[in-house]
Amino acid sequence: MPPRLYALAAIVLWGISFVATKAVLREISPTTLIFTRFGLGAALLAFILMLRGERLAPPRGSLGSLALLGFVGVFVHHMLQAHGLTMTSAMNTGWLIGLIPIWSAVLSAIFLRESMGARKLAGLALGFIGALAVVTRGEIAFIGLPSARGDFLVLLSTVNWAVYTILARAVLSRIGASRVTAGAMVLGWLMVAPLFLMESGWREWGALSASGWGSVLFLGLGCSGLGYLFWSAALARLEASRVSAFLYLEPLVTLGAAAVVLGETIHAMTVVGGLLVLAGVFLVQLRGGR
Repeated sequence: MPPRLYALAAIVLWGISFVATKAVLREISPTTLIFTRFGLGAALLAFILMLRGERLAPPRGSLGSLALLGFVGVFVHHMLQAHGLTMTSAMNTGWLIGLIPIWSAVLSAIFLRESMGARKLAGLALGFIGALAVVTRGEIAFIGLPSARGDFLVLLSTVNWAVYTILARAVLSRIGASRVTAGAMVLGWLMVAPLFLMESGWREWGALSASGWGSVLFLGLGCSGLGYLFWSAALARLEASRVSAFLYLEPLVTLGAAAVVLGETIHAMTVVGGLLVLAGVFLVQLRGGR
């Protein structure tokens, strides 16, 4: 499959994932959800590797890199998002996720010494204005509200994912998409396990409804298993900036799914802010003459 289709498939899955996460968090805690979701995802990826005849065990010298990816891309990223989604809407989360390419550009300027010209700086400013509009909905008295705290956690997760994307790019060229994804997911899942055991998370499984289990299976097998695999496959064959450009579409997928499935209200200021975010991302990624 062409790498752009891999990236598009991952974006569609992840766009819907915020809606499924918001729905299932009404029934179980963030820790139990993350542990169950990534246990399913890791099992699926291990099965895929077995069918391909590839070893799950990481190559010598790569364990530290994969553990770092698991910590950043699984443990930290999804703890931030899941706890954020208990306080804010799936729609807000989808729009704020659009900031990731901006953070990628900032990190590239810092660590890879890529230039930050006037156009990129304008895009950065526009993205921040849009994010502020999404979080506040144009109201001054938003500070201290649970939704604002949830939005802040989601914002932190966008910075975190940009870090993951840059870190993963370096490892993918040495190990390959399937083994990197599976290794990072297994190690990240193991990092969640102590919290799951401390909270006796297995007791929450009995409280899950049929639709709740459906959401968990979708998140585990679709979003965590196939979604991460598709994203890594795209990163292995395209520049990180080109893959990140597909994140333009993720808020639109979330917007539609949140309105249809969760019945979330579409606020005009939220949409305006989200479009400003996407416009800022466009300016940041726009190349000279194109």
